[in-house]
Parts: sequence; structure tokens; C-alpha cells
Amino acid sequence: MLIVRDVPSPNFDARRGPPDMLVLHYTGMQTAEAAIARLCDPEAKVSAHYVVDEDGSILKLVPEERRAWHAGRGVWLGETDCNAASIGIEIVNPGHEFGYRDFPEVQVDAVISLIADIRTRWTIPDTRIIAHSDLAPDRKQDPGERFPWKRLAGSGHGLWFQPAQERIAALGVPLKVGDEGLGVIVLRAGLHRLGYGLPPGGDYDEATRLTVEAFQRHWRPAQVDGVADGETRATLMGVLQLATAESTTGVLN
Repeated sequence: MLIVRDVPSPNFDARRGPPDMLVLHYTGMQTAEAAIARLCDPEAKVSAHYVVDEDGSILKLVPEERRAWHAGRGVWLGETDCNAASIGIEIVNPGHEFGYRDFPEVQVDAVISLIADIRTRWTIPDTRIIAHSDLAPDRKQDPGERFPWKRLAGSGHGLWFQPAQERIAALGVPLKVGDEGLGVIVLRAGLHRLGYGLPPGGDYDEATRLTVEAFQRHWRPAQVDGVADGETRATLMGVLQLATAESTTGVLN
């Protein structure tokens, strides 16, 4: 049985409807205590529904039926008020600023169990289980490339695709900032279709680079450089196929 301890935060308001998205974060502070204190501080005006500590303990700060203030400005699949649509999970980790490190096994187990529990109450498609950096590539990196997205998907939550080497090789020269043409148009269209706020069309600008980085942090974490190499593009194609299959069949975990 999932054990969750209540640590109420005053930082929430009303939802407009049931949540259908999960957003994963890292706390990005030097200690769990500092992060929890900030999430419960009315002056800070930030919060999340849950905090999962490194020892696997789970704190509930805001009821799922309420709108927590964790996502901020961003977009996913056309949704521009991600706080209103989502449940936010803060995972204790100092983040890139304070010594980013691997997430302990017991912590990841707890996150998986928590997500499984949440999905018994709400209809949340795999395509809408995302990183904070996915909805805000221009300003967020969390929970980052060290979070085991592959393991999460293997447990039935979210999407994962590993392309074959021949598919990677077939995509040829990497795309990078300053490039333009059909390859860039297809790339931007694919990222937009998956859910990113990057508009289709245009050249490989800074917004494209940041969006590619966000995609890599989630789906190709071995090399996060904002360059759309063959592996990145082949992975995007595969994830899009999985997302399309889910939306077509309506099959949810």
C-alpha cells in the first residue's frame, strides 16, 4: 500500500476540470527541507501536489482536485495552462545548479508507484506524462537527463522508443542552428506534433535548439547538445508513432 504523508501547502486554487496530465520536476534546491519549505511558503507562490524524497518517502502538499502552482509558463499539446490540466510531482534532487546526481532506486520506485496510483483515479494518457522541461524548453531542465524515463515507460507510464542503427544511419547529416530546408521543417513539425510549443515551419533557430535539447533530455539522454543527429530524429519518429497509436486506439495504461 502506498504510504503518503500530508504536509499541506496553502498555494493552490480551483481547477477548471479533471487533470489529464502529469508533470515531473526536480526540486533543484540544496536540501529537501529547503524545497518543501518553499513549496509551502505563501510568499513564494509555488507548490506541487507531491514531493518524493530520496529515501522514497512521499509527501502530499496539494489535493489532486486542486490546481497547484508548479508548471508556470509553457505549453504541451496546445495546453497553455498546464497547472490547470496537470498533477505536479517534485522529485528531490539538487539539480544542475547544485550538483545534479542520479536518482536513487528507492526514489524512482516510489515515483513509479505514485504515478500508478494517480492513474487509477484520473485518465492520463502516456503522451501527457512529461518533464517540466518539455513544456518550458526555454527556461527549464528538470527533471533532466539523469531521470530514468526508459524505466518509467517500461513500468507502463509514458513513451519510450529505441531506434535501430540502420534507421539512424539513413537520416544522414545532423541538423543544427543556422540550418534550413525540408529537413528542418520536418523536424520542427514533428516536435510540434508530439506536443512542444515550437511552431512548425521556420529554420533551425535558438528556439529549435532548446526544444531539441528538451526532447533529448527526455528521450535521448546519452547526448544532450541541441543538435538533431540521426539518433535524435529517428527517436522522434518512433515516439511520434507510439503517440499516434495511443491517440488512434485510445488505449491507456
